[in-house]
Amino acid sequence: MVGFDLDMTLVDSRPGIGAAWSVLAEETGVPVDIALVVSRLGPPLETEVANWFPADEVTAVTARYRELYPDHAVLGTDVLPGAREALTAVHRHGGRTMVVTGKHEPNARLHLDHLDLAVDHLVGDLWGEHKGAALRAAGASVYVGDHLGDLIGARAAGAIAVGVATGPISAEDLRAAGADVVLADLTEFPAWLDAHVADLRLADLRERLRGLGSVAVAFSGGADSAFLLAAAVRTLGAANVLALTTDSPSLPAAERDAARAFAADLKVRHELVPSDEMAREGYRANNGDRCRFCKTELMAVLAPVARAAGTAHLATGTNADDARAGFRPGIAAAAEAGAVTPLLDAGLTKAQVRAISRTWGLATWDKPAAACLSSRVAFGVAITPARLARVERAETALRAVLARDGIPVRNLRVRDLGQFARIEVDAALGAAVAGHAPALAAVREAGFASVEVDPLGYREGSMNELLADPESYR
Repeated sequence: MVGFDLDMTLVDSRPGIGAAWSVLAEETGVPVDIALVVSRLGPPLETEVANWFPADEVTAVTARYRELYPDHAVLGTDVLPGAREALTAVHRHGGRTMVVTGKHEPNARLHLDHLDLAVDHLVGDLWGEHKGAALRAAGASVYVGDHLGDLIGARAAGAIAVGVATGPISAEDLRAAGADVVLADLTEFPAWLDAHVADLRLADLRERLRGLGSVAVAFSGGADSAFLLAAAVRTLGAANVLALTTDSPSLPAAERDAARAFAADLKVRHELVPSDEMAREGYRANNGDRCRFCKTELMAVLAPVARAAGTAHLATGTNADDARAGFRPGIAAAAEAGAVTPLLDAGLTKAQVRAISRTWGLATWDKPAAACLSSRVAFGVAITPARLARVERAETALRAVLARDGIPVRNLRVRDLGQFARIEVDAALGAAVAGHAPALAAVREAGFASVEVDPLGYREGSMNELLADPESYR
């Protein structure tokens, strides 16, 4: 839960507030310096009213101002730069948003509804430390505001105080008052939140790894398992970590060599463990649950090696995005076999894995996704060593031709659809590859009778799409 102040944090309410005050001044005949009023927004309305009216009139004048507000202040108010993106950033991380404001709650609701701001919870009529009670009750861990009173509220809630210099208080004064973070405006908030959430999840990962004591990592050499391996070594020490890579026809030779080199750089024990998923009928049949049989084989051959080495747990590099990716029978099979998933449990996404890997200087930070060769074969088409070897030859040759001829693909797959091959590359380069005769020839020469280029481009899980329409590739 992330809390936000309203006036001069999410919305620029100065024009609307000034308009309401002008009507109030005209009605009462009391001269009011409107520019001065809107220059010091933040404290409770009664505080400002007391600057212009006798003490015995403050309550009545405050009530009248609030009556005038809906007709005169709402339409004149607009969102501040970055406000919508800040709210979206919270939701993107699976969080919730709330507004805690000193403004009269019904009037605050009018602003949120009129501007269609995606706020999950609203609490009004609170100021200073009283904001802290509402934030604490909602479990808010961050509060964003533009005033010193907002910092008081954040501290009272035990939340991170994020100051934005869009109101009457300068960035220097916000820092001097003890803001944990100071931003020029909310356009800077998404990047800060991204880093903040990543730091929290990384700390969670380290705590989980410490709790494991020792761990064997099912290490494919991809970005996720490489990051997990590096994190384990950093947290537990290389002596308490073991890297295990299965060696089978479904693993491209280049991936095997890269995994060996990566482990050597970390100075961690690394073993290649023979596996024979091809011996499992369900794997060879290659129906929609092929990955279940593959992962079952992987766990069956790795777990005994992990136990023999004295490691307490076997971990996979499953991340939080994997768990949201829909049909993933392999993840379920690993869980049933007792594998732990520290990245998933810490909530780390693929993007966060890559970003942290980059700061750590890991060579795998921008490594393209590299699923096993069997993932290239359409469901229902039998898996054989020859078929996997043909796919590997085709991808190796295709990548070499494209590199030679200056077509800078990042993601590349040759999908075996039984009767023909389908190339997937980055969508922006699909037309260039489709019109490049040497590229198509390289795939045919690897052993495919015909080849086409997928106009939708590379995407993870594209073979799952064919489950709904198997006749499209027969």
